[in-house]
Amino acid sequence: MSLSGHNNAALFRADHSMNSLRVFALFAAVLVMACPAAFCRQTGHSQNEVAREVQHQLVTLPFYMVFDHLACRVNGDTVTLLGQVTRPALKGDAEKAALHVPGIRRVDNEIEILPDSSVDQKLRLAEYLAIFGDPQLNQYALQAMPPIHIIVRNGAVTLEGTVATESDKTEAFTQASGVPGVISLTDHLQVGP
Repeated sequence: MSLSGHNNAALFRADHSMNSLRVFALFAAVLVMACPAAFCRQTGHSQNEVAREVQHQLVTLPFYMVFDHLACRVNGDTVTLLGQVTRPALKGDAEKAALHVPGIRRVDNEIEILPDSSVDQKLRLAEYLAIFGDPQLNQYALQAMPPIHIIVRNGAVTLEGTVATESDKTEAFTQASGVPGVISLTDHLQVGP
């Protein structure tokens, strides 16, 4: 075999190997897209871990505050974003953040943008002062992101989040219900760590 024949055979083997790698990579990509639950198992990330990472990304958004509430639901490689926000830009920011989480390929953004109302703004401030001004609850105001979220829509108030004790949950509801101008009050606070 001549030197050029030897080089051609080596190039053929190298080219064949590269094509095999390309086919394998394409097959792996299709498998990951078609079977996200299997991808989660293969990478060691359960859907609960992916959901926790999405939730972490949501609550660390720069303009997320105590008057917003963001939550998510993960199903395979799709995340559904839920909640209410006071700033329209936060809805888009949440979607972008969710798409950066490994394992998420699609976002259904069902976040509601709350109406811009001066009456609701005053009610938010009054609720904030009533809840976090309470001696039993002011410890929550000292956290970077208070775990009690106050959602106000057309005079209706909803408490979202987590408190440490049942007593704190009761106190938050009591303080929130004492604010004048509240049309209705819904308590979705959870007791947990």
